Amino acid sequence: MTPDKSETDFFDRLQGLTEAYLTRRNRIRRLKKEKQRGKNPVLDWAEAFLWAAGMVLLINQYLVQAYQIPSGSMIDTLEIGDRVFVNKIVYGPELLPGVLKLSSPVRPKRNDIIIFENPSYISRGPAFDIAQRIIYMLTLSLVDIDRDEAGEPKAHFLIKRAVGMAGDRFTMERGEMRLRFAGEDRWTDEREYAASRGWKHNISRLMEEGQYPALEAAGQAAAWADLGLPIPERLRNAATAAGGIRFPDYLAHERMRLETLRGAAPHDRRYAALLARHRLGWYVPEGRVLPLGDNRDNSRDGRYFGPVREAKVLGKGAVIYWPARRIGPIL
Repeated sequence: MTPDKSETDFFDRLQGLTEAYLTRRNRIRRLKKEKQRGKNPVLDWAEAFLWAAGMVLLINQYLVQAYQIPSGSMIDTLEIGDRVFVNKIVYGPELLPGVLKLSSPVRPKRNDIIIFENPSYISRGPAFDIAQRIIYMLTLSLVDIDRDEAGEPKAHFLIKRAVGMAGDRFTMERGEMRLRFAGEDRWTDEREYAASRGWKHNISRLMEEGQYPALEAAGQAAAWADLGLPIPERLRNAATAAGGIRFPDYLAHERMRLETLRGAAPHDRRYAALLARHRLGWYVPEGRVLPLGDNRDNSRDGRYFGPVREAKVLGKGAVIYWPARRIGPIL
């Protein structure tokens, strides 16, 4: 059967469109190759670098970022020099470094390893902060331009464990924590609670129980000095011994100093207010989380600067990627 004219016209048009498309595609490819051959090698390298840098920034800012552990505050969970990847999207990423954090339905949970802005950090200005974080991200944490007078990196960000949640109270007794959870009327020992939950991380202590009498006596000696009184010899000797403690429990020292000052000046409300935190416990307000280091005697954390706002929590520790012997998830 002979095809009619309409079918012939359709196939002719289809053939013409196909030939036009292939011709145009070949011309575009040829022009790209000619443009590539004529491009300056330096500009070509710069273009490739900028593209790669842009991708690194996008990934680091919104998805996963690399960090290096600078101190021993999280031993044994994280060691000095560990390089880790942090999940940036889980709690909501920032639109720009240090600017407007997006909300997320996921909030930090108890026992999460979180990274957050150091409440004690003194910024050198938004322009420097953005430049520092961009360079830090581009170099995968290898280069940090934010350094102190001694040339050491400043602690702009901290990585700790979320221990206290909104509504909790906590107290410290010779370095051991007790928690009173929101809605409960009894105190729970932290170690017992962690064991009941099956958590495997170790709460490390560097100060020995037998060193506390000397440290507490040093706190008494400090109170006598604050009152302008001559320090008894036994307290001076204890203070000297306490000076040899490498990782002292500063909270125990401060509590004994305040106990002594309160006893000497019961009418002074300042001492009563400061001592109340040690006796009654600290409170974690709504919208905040209490971060603590696993290495309790070598960690400046929420016990000193208080609970941090959830809006300042930038991510969750995901995995250790270096050194090779320690590669694995962060627990």
